[in-house]
Formats: sequence, structure tokens, C-alpha cells
Amino acid sequence: MPTFDLPAADGHWFAPGRVNLIGEHTDYNDGFVLPFALPLGIRVAARLRDDDRVTFASTSEADGAHLTLADLGGPVPDTFPGWYAYPAGVLWALRQQDLPLRGLDLVFDSNLPVGAGLSSSAAICCATVAAVADLCELDLAPMQRAQTARQAENDYVGAPTGFMDQAASTLCTAGHALLLDCRDLGTEQVPLDLPAADLELLVLDTRTPHSLVDSAYAERRRSCEQAAAALGVPALRDITDVTALAALTDQPDGDLLLRRARHVVTENARVLAVADLLRAGRVAEIAPALDASHASMRDDFEITVPTVDLAVETARSAGALGARMTGGGFGGCIIALCPTGRAEPIARQIAAAFATNGFGAPEWFTAEPAAGAHRLDNDSAS
Repeated sequence: MPTFDLPAADGHWFAPGRVNLIGEHTDYNDGFVLPFALPLGIRVAARLRDDDRVTFASTSEADGAHLTLADLGGPVPDTFPGWYAYPAGVLWALRQQDLPLRGLDLVFDSNLPVGAGLSSSAAICCATVAAVADLCELDLAPMQRAQTARQAENDYVGAPTGFMDQAASTLCTAGHALLLDCRDLGTEQVPLDLPAADLELLVLDTRTPHSLVDSAYAERRRSCEQAAAALGVPALRDITDVTALAALTDQPDGDLLLRRARHVVTENARVLAVADLLRAGRVAEIAPALDASHASMRDDFEITVPTVDLAVETARSAGALGARMTGGGFGGCIIALCPTGRAEPIARQIAAAFATNGFGAPEWFTAEPAAGAHRLDNDSAS
């Protein structure tokens, strides 16, 4: 396996994964989200070349990949297989902007669980954007970097993601959650000081495999678009009164559309309410919104699975103030707001419940909001 570094590397960059505190499946409905960046993520060591060849390697795989910049011409060329499609997609997206690129050697390393719903794919793209933009001296503002990463995922890889993941991985600041308006891309850094509130946030990976491309994510998105069209609005963001959703019952699959739309409408309201509480420093009071969010994802949006539901239920019974699934759904992670010192015993009770029910052992950590994509010390890979 390659080691993380390159002889005479020109620099090292890092982009974090993210936890979405609240606001699930609202981003592609022009709504609101409230993610924060993790201290875990993707590192990339990069070195300029004298030709137009780009090489990709990973510390977790024996085989790398390569292409030439000329391979990235055309609207959407054939994509690379596997995860190398993500950094290749970034180079393609930059070419679509007619930006001057150079050949590069790139070596990636990760301490972020893959498939856990913590946005490892966006972190790969955002780390690549950061490295390429710096080394090729591209004048890209942070928002443009995030949009380039999204273009790579949506148009090159073919993953129908919203904008939250790339925005969080690029724009977040330490000690804050990022309130993102997904319609006008307005942002606000909202304080999230867990230690000051005598709280900690447990992030527990159920280790249930999950893939946005292969899951029912795309079907949920189509349902939301159908509901908005039936209600005569550009997006479900424009509905703020849940009673207006009753009109959907006249549509084919009306009950289904109503439940999908109700999740989005109520989730948007929860995001804004949580942001208000955090601004006021009332962190513990967000717990009921976390619980309500999970119930909505389970019952209306139907994107939870048995391992996730068991983890959330056990966390609450073990003393968490509130808990919910985080991420696109169908597996992945839960978050639980816990009194300081309680996250570890709560996680162990979840692990015991998993063993009793025949599920594999989960993994967990506690998280505080970290900074978005940035360059590391140029003289060190650590």
C-alpha cells in the first residue's frame, strides 16, 4: 500500500467529514440545514508534474489510477470506476470552468468511516479542490470551491446529492454549526459550544452499509419534486403550513406524497428553531427537536433501518437527552446529545443491545465542531 506522502510533495491538505445536526433531505428542497465539520476527514498529499498526467493513489488500496487532462474533455466523459471517480470529477469540473490545470500526483488518506453517512465522498472532492486550486494558483472563493465539489459529485459521478455536504466540508468554522439556506446559499456560523453547556455529542456508526447512489435517496427526491409541483410551488421550502399539504391527497399516491412533504416542511421548521436555541446558548433544549426529526424520518420519510432505530431508542433509554439518525438514511450514523461523561456508557449500552439483537458491533466517537477544508503544514503530513 502507498504511504501517506510523496517525495518532494508540494503540500498537504485536509477536508473534513460532517455531521448534520439537523435538517435531513431539506437541502435539495431549497430548505435549511445545520451541519458542522468533524475533526475526521480526508488528507491529500499533492505534487505538481511537468506533464498533463494525473495520478491517484490511496493508503487503503494497493492499486492506483491515472488519467491525462486531455481525457477530461467533453461534457461528461466516461467516469472512473470506484472512488477515484470523485477526484477525477473535480478535475473535470474545473476543466468545465476553463481553468488552467497542470499534471499532479495525488495520494489520499482517510480516518473517516466510509459509508457511515458522514460525507466521505464530499470530503474527497473538497480536499481535491483545495489542493488543485492552491497548486494551480486558481482564484476560487470558498463558495466556488464547494460548488465545484458538488458539480463533481452530481454531474461526473452521478450522485444526486444536495449542496450541504460540500458546503459543510468547505465553509464550516471551529466551534460552530453552519446554517445554510440552500436556496440563496446564504450562510451563518451559529455557535455550538458543547463543553460550555456541560454536554457532549455522541456519533455512533451502526456500520450498516449505505450508499446514496444505490439507495432510495433518488426516489425520495423525485417524490419531493412531485409534491412541490402538485402544490404549485417551486420547492417544498415554500410551504410553511402543514395544513396546505392536505391538497396532496387528491394526487396519485397522495398519502405517500403527503408524508414525504410533511417531513420536509416540519424539518425545515426544526432547523430554524434549533438555530434560534443555539444562538441563545440553550444547547440542551435542542434535544426534543432531535427526537422529532428522527420520528419524522422513520414514519414520514421512511429512511431509517432497524439498526438505526434500535440505536436511537437505546440511546434515549440510556440517558441521552435526544437522538436522531444523521445523513441520507438507510444506515449510517446516529447522533445523541449526552450529558458530559455519559456518551461512552450510552454507546456501550447500544453495543450491548446490538449484540442481543444479532447486529454487528457499532463504532463511536464524540465530536465537537471543527474547521472546514484547509492546507496543512507544508513540511509535514500530520
